[in-house]
Amino acid sequence: MKVTALAPQHQFVHGLASFSKIHPRSNLCRPNATAFHVRMSLREDAPSLAVVGVTGAVGQEFLSVLSDRSFPYSSIKMLASKRSAGKRLTFEDKEYIIEELSADSFSGVDIALFSAGGSISKKFGPIAVNCGSIVVDNSSAFRMDEDVPLVIPEVNPEAMSHIKLGCGKGALIANPNCSTIICLMATTPLHQRAKVLRMVVSTYQAASGAGAAAMEELEQQTREVLEGKQPTCEIFKQQYAFNLFSHNAPVLSNGYNEEEMKLVKETRKIWNNMNVKVTATCIRVPVMRAHAESVNLQFEEPLDEDTARKILKNAPGVVVIDDRASNRFPTPLAVSNKDEVAVGRIRQDVSLDGNYGLDLFVCGDQIRKGAALNAIQIAEMLL
Repeated sequence: MKVTALAPQHQFVHGLASFSKIHPRSNLCRPNATAFHVRMSLREDAPSLAVVGVTGAVGQEFLSVLSDRSFPYSSIKMLASKRSAGKRLTFEDKEYIIEELSADSFSGVDIALFSAGGSISKKFGPIAVNCGSIVVDNSSAFRMDEDVPLVIPEVNPEAMSHIKLGCGKGALIANPNCSTIICLMATTPLHQRAKVLRMVVSTYQAASGAGAAAMEELEQQTREVLEGKQPTCEIFKQQYAFNLFSHNAPVLSNGYNEEEMKLVKETRKIWNNMNVKVTATCIRVPVMRAHAESVNLQFEEPLDEDTARKILKNAPGVVVIDDRASNRFPTPLAVSNKDEVAVGRIRQDVSLDGNYGLDLFVCGDQIRKGAALNAIQIAEMLL
């Protein structure tokens, strides 16, 4: 089998060609970009890379973002499981053979991008570090490790300031959960102005958060339901098309699921504030790609909606879509395949006296900024 990885319009290994046709990569946030333009970044003086989990949805997005941003590399290893080993993959006009991930995979690798699940990261992340690689890990394996920085480049770049490329010393850097990234991109600029005391988040999470197979199943189920057939329920064990349900993460003894507690714990770590009060409810919705979040903020200092809107318009990586007259606000479709997180429905919380509360609606591409782009931005900070 041959896999072609092209940017900006790429194709997932597991057969999402139809999805690529329906949702082509938009160039609105890159006005000078040309569709199908591939920028060669292969340079002898650049770091060597490895992509772990290259056949997955995020692994393929890693390649797309690397090419879109002309990330420099001297070599790149395409790593995956045994069942994908030996397949051919074309990236930036060069053909690669996908290699089986092993303990010997990281010799001579400067930066390793991991998106293969927590168990793989726990096993091979330390091995890569011992080989001198700087690992940017997209799983939850190391996020709450106090010795591992949890980084959103626009939010807390200082957390990884001690990690240097080219010194021969490996390190781990954790990519936050997709919902946390999307939420904090919008709320951190406001937190920096008025200090958030309490945050209530309700998420509306797309199939992309569960990977390429879940996206395929949503597409398949939609066809089946419209044709009057019983839907195939293998990923979520229940009907996803034309339905919504509580996030499929395991439910903990406190009644919260793991996805909700990630938002709580990761926010506190990234903001370096263990006193901020965070509560979350995470829901799966039948959207192919890009998460949405309703966010309520309570501040220590007053902050009016006009000031908040100005702050967000100047925030890096954020775009404001807040047109009340035409009822135009962020949607998952509007941000799919986009780098920016969109914020709208900016309004005062009428349940609080004074200007001590705000409500927001936030949308961001889970595969892009919620995963691959954030990891590549971390890698860019190492250059």
